[in-house]
Formats: sequence, structure tokens, C-alpha cells
Amino acid sequence: MTGARPAPRILLVDKPGGITSHDVVARARRALGTRKIGHAGTLDPMATGLLVLGVEGATRLLTYIVGLDKTYEARIRLGVATDTDDAEGEVTAATDASALARAAIDAAIVPLTGAIVQVPSTYSAIKVDGRRAYDRARAGEQVELAAREVTVSRFDVVAERREGGTVDLDVVIDCSSGTYIRSLARDLGAALGVGGHLTALRRTRIGPFPVTDAATLDDLASARSLTPAQAATAVLPRLDVTADEARDLRHGKRLAGAASRLDGAPAAAVDPDRELVGIVERRGSDVKSAMNMPEEASS
Repeated sequence: MTGARPAPRILLVDKPGGITSHDVVARARRALGTRKIGHAGTLDPMATGLLVLGVEGATRLLTYIVGLDKTYEARIRLGVATDTDDAEGEVTAATDASALARAAIDAAIVPLTGAIVQVPSTYSAIKVDGRRAYDRARAGEQVELAAREVTVSRFDVVAERREGGTVDLDVVIDCSSGTYIRSLARDLGAALGVGGHLTALRRTRIGPFPVTDAATLDDLASARSLTPAQAATAVLPRLDVTADEARDLRHGKRLAGAASRLDGAPAAAVDPDRELVGIVERRGSDVKSAMNMPEEASS
């Protein structure tokens, strides 16, 4: 790749269906003329919606974004189970769900809300002994994934359609990072005794970033983006520092007695030019840099 390096930034992208998150990164690399692009959390090829990309030095901020809560719009089909827990898998069971009462559905959702223990889908991207679970499953291997604690703070049914022996639910889910919506669909169907799987998924929010602010793949080169300072202060408390303090932090020095100025830790240190110096944390009564932005990538 030739030409000037792009400015460091956080870019919000609305991923279309039918391509991988890696495909989106590849498109962004070509559009922006750099290989230094990463993302904060994948979406399955079937899924659409928000991907957060870091460009150049802003890739360092992705670690502070990947763990943020998320919002999804999804469609769950009750009455059919698949081996992947979504519409891309093979049907493993079909049960007439037409007699399901809405009250029973609502009651089955309650145990899937709040702090729950969830077993990820066998066809997830979780690595097992260095290989993706879905690769092992597709090779015919028996895959057993450990349960994990996640939080589902909202699981609302916003529409319902019945056709034949199936019930389709349009739902909105707010959840912690690491929650598998496919597993929620599977577990809801299992609790109701009819099976269930995911037929559509769209991520509409990651932390403070909404998909309504995202660019399409065709608009990557001209899309509005966030500077490192804008992105960091959207997800972390802000610490304004003087030019001298910014220089000290960049040189690895501590800000003596400055811990009382932090509203929380870690925090984003911003200099008088509104550039992100880095991410700082408390060290006793002092403030110390936990991650410095490259100076050429701080604006």
C-alpha cells in the first residue's frame, strides 16, 4: 500500500449479511490504504449491524471497547431446532409449537434474564485447544464448551407471528459482552419443549456507539469517524492534563498526587490540544500511564 497513512480513528461500520467480520476489515484496509486495522468483536456472517474498527494507533483502544454491553435485535423461531442454533444449520428436530401461549413464552424468558449461566453454541468461534469450536464441530468432533456467566438486562418480545407449527418472535436484547444470542434462542426453545433457533440477528449498539452512526461498506473512505480522544472519552472518564503533564506521561513519568483528580480508573488523559495522551490509572496517590498513544497517532 502506498500514499500517506490515514489518521488514527475509531470507525463505526454497519456490516451487511453474508460476509464475515474479517471481510469487513479487509474492505476497510483497501479503502483506507492501511493494513493496521482491527475490530472490537466479531459478528457471524448471517448477522448484520455494528462493528467497531480501530485504524492505525487507535487499534490500542479496542481493548477498552470490546467488553462493553451490547444491544441486539433478533428473530427467534420456536418449533425448530438446528445443530448450529441458527438458520444456517441443519434441522435436528421439529415440534408443533402452535399451541404455545404467549404467557408461557413470557414465563420461559424470565429465567433467561438477569445474571445467568450460559453454554455457548457448539458452532461458536471459541477456541478449544487452539482450534475454533466450529471447525472441530464441522469435522465431526464432539465439542463440549464450558458454561459462562453473562448478564441479560433486557429480553423483550416486540412482535410475534405464527405460521404452521412455528412461532416467530422479534426480540430486543441488552446483554453483557460474551452473550450468545443463538444460545438464548436455543435455551428458550428447550425450556418450552419445542426447540428453537435464531433466524435473524442485528447488533444495534456497542456501549455508547449506535449503529445509526455507522457507515456502510461503500462509504468507508469518507465516513465520519471518531478521533482517539473522542472514542476514549466516550467509554472512560476523562482526565484533562497540561502540556507538561502530557509530556511526562508520554515519557513514562507519574503525575505525583494527581489520583484525586480521577473520577474513575482507568481514565482517558487528554492534552490541551484535545489529543489523547493515553489511558491512565491510579498508583497510590499518583497517576500512571497504562497505555500511551503513539505521538504520531494521538490526534
